[in-house]
Amino acid sequence: MKLKYFSLALFFIFLSCNETKEVSSLHHENWSKRKANIKATDSLEYGKSYLSIYSQIYSVSEHTTHNLTVMVSLRNTSDLDTIYLLKANYYDSHGAPVKTYFKDPIYLGPMETTEIIIDETDVAGGTGSNFIFEWKVPKGCPEPLFEGVMNSTKGQQGLSFTTQARRIK
Repeated sequence: MKLKYFSLALFFIFLSCNETKEVSSLHHENWSKRKANIKATDSLEYGKSYLSIYSQIYSVSEHTTHNLTVMVSLRNTSDLDTIYLLKANYYDSHGAPVKTYFKDPIYLGPMETTEIIIDETDVAGGTGSNFIFEWKVPKGCPEPLFEGVMNSTKGQQGLSFTTQARRIK
């Protein structure tokens, strides 16, 4: 009887340790589902925004860093119009490109939001990482909102803060 319970316990332990890796809705292959065809003749206004994010921050001294999970929120603030995101380029602390998130323009419907997640273990960006977003909106449409939410939790300690993009063009 003890062997049955022991075997059953081992089975449940095995199931809990067996990680199933889901295909993320943020995976690059899923950006293609949002692909937009923008014609040169469309009367859209162009913009460019800069967003600072932090995949690491200094802790205790300049020699110790603390890793953070980053959620970059890309939001259409219009309740009427679809907007178009042309590029989402991620750069490290030294200004070197880390990743381009989509190759073709994508769309966001009215009031729609999508995210880019940078895992806590991904420290390629460093303490001064940032994004450049290029976008197009219909004339008179509010510009998109780009925000970074950085957080980390260890035990009962939690750290969380946000940043907002600034339009640069």
